[in-house]
Amino acid sequence: MLTILLVLGLLGSCGGAGPAAPEAAPREEETTSATTGEPTGETSPEPTAPATVAQTEPEPPEEPAVRATSSTPDAPAVGGEGMVSSAHPLATEAGLEVLADGGNAFDAAVAVAAALNVVEPMMSGAGGYGALVVYDAEKGETRYLEAGSRFPASTDPSVFRPPTPGYEANRCGAPAVSAPANVDAWEKLSEEYGDLEWSRLFEPAIGYAENGFAIDGVTAGWIGSEYPAFPENAREIYGRDGVPLQTGETLVQTDLAGSLRQIQREGADSMHGGSLGEAMAATVQEGGGFLTLDDTRENRAEWLDTISIGYRGNEVVTASPPSTSWGMLLRLGVLSEFDLTPQDHNTSDYLHALTEVSKQGGQVAREYAADPPFDLLLSEEYWAEQAANMSPYYASPYEPFTTVDSAASCSPTGYTPTGPANNAQANSQGYTTHYVVADGEGNVVSSTQTLGNVFGSKVMPEGTGLWLNDATAWSRFEPVGNVFDVYPGRKSLYALCPVIVLRDGKPTIALGTPGGRTIPRPRPRC
Repeated sequence: MLTILLVLGLLGSCGGAGPAAPEAAPREEETTSATTGEPTGETSPEPTAPATVAQTEPEPPEEPAVRATSSTPDAPAVGGEGMVSSAHPLATEAGLEVLADGGNAFDAAVAVAAALNVVEPMMSGAGGYGALVVYDAEKGETRYLEAGSRFPASTDPSVFRPPTPGYEANRCGAPAVSAPANVDAWEKLSEEYGDLEWSRLFEPAIGYAENGFAIDGVTAGWIGSEYPAFPENAREIYGRDGVPLQTGETLVQTDLAGSLRQIQREGADSMHGGSLGEAMAATVQEGGGFLTLDDTRENRAEWLDTISIGYRGNEVVTASPPSTSWGMLLRLGVLSEFDLTPQDHNTSDYLHALTEVSKQGGQVAREYAADPPFDLLLSEEYWAEQAANMSPYYASPYEPFTTVDSAASCSPTGYTPTGPANNAQANSQGYTTHYVVADGEGNVVSSTQTLGNVFGSKVMPEGTGLWLNDATAWSRFEPVGNVFDVYPGRKSLYALCPVIVLRDGKPTIALGTPGGRTIPRPRPRC
């Protein structure tokens, strides 16, 4: 039996090819979680958005697959053939369709990612970047598919700092665009592990883009907030007669459907050196940015090793650098040194320990982010030393990395999501998305993808329907030469943090979250 349980709150939708089983409540130890997903830098502790958690039990299905079910706070969704959890029901449905058509978790993950580009266009897409952690059931191993952005080789870092006139404005828009890698990651995932044809995986997304879908209040809220910053071609797509689309109105994205068809035909090369890459580079340069066609060719996704620690009988697995998700492992390790129980959750002792651990983790990141010595940082000896330096009675001094968040000036300014407490999509202010897919063979994909800020840079090449990322905006521009600064031609560090938790070598939990700089900060329930 395969079960997906949303422990801390639902990002959007959760579907499984099997009947609902309200009685299938997890044991307390199985609901332990860490939050995880986006670009770099450390700030003082902030609450993260709720995490998407997929919990699996490797038992054979007892009943045939039926329609998808949705989880609720009281009843987890259950499936016998596979499970999909994403931030939008149509993206979840796209993954389920692929599973039902004979695809595996890796096929479904591509379909979900492409569909999210359409139905949650403000959070991720082909013009963005990401990080995927996968579990290959046949080999019994985890791998990390690194799909981060790369600073354009011709970038002039001085334009983002005083005394350059307009340096703050340069931290947004075209100058902030870096080379994307999501589509290349989708292709590599399909080539390495997929069972279905590449073209099949884009059919749901293309259908949603061409035929349109009714937008919900959250999507309408983000569109209304950012509409004044859109280029004219995007206003025509996301509005009617100069007025942004409202809740319940239909969003049709014909240009995006055309771009997805081109990716369907030509693969990732269309983005990396092809005509879509040319359109991206030309538009960015027209806007005063640095992206070139060569930059799109150079930035490709890459298979890397995962990193992990042991935590209370589990192995917590996540992405290695250039992701900074090792900070989550460090914090989780130090927290394991405290004598906390489930009953301590949200008590003053718990919150004090969590805050002190997070503050200290931020300091460590500044020192080691460029080349973290994992033999030291992920050792029990180091965790014990760090914990011993924390007073149970007093808050330690803390100097923020900077008093100004360089990405804040590009963040949405006119909308704050609201909604039911159990609706993470409505309450989240994390500008990113996360989804989880598992299949009946035991394969699992945990993927975090982003455009940076909502709608990324607000740059859309004419005729493509593609939003481009603003990854450079997430750098730390002061002091010059700090580890999170802009380094032309280098992969940027980012805090996307997909996680898979193993017990006895088998995946039991898969999770991730939006949340910007707050992503790699665990909030375990002991």
